[in-house]
Amino acid sequence: MSSFSTYMIGFVVLVLGMAIAAYLVNLPAMWIAVGVIVLIGLGILMATSRTKPKDPPAV
Repeated sequence: MSSFSTYMIGFVVLVLGMAIAAYLVNLPAMWIAVGVIVLIGLGILMATSRTKPKDPPAV
């Protein structure tokens, strides 16, 4: 399993936990959905920036 997929699985679990917590404190479902979409987008951006291969040094 690649490091990108491992990172995203962990991030999705984190977002699901936060969404459940938001539901339990009676936040409106629309705001929970907006938060989940924004957090998944941020997770993809962070996963790509952290797992992309380093550029080889210039000779």
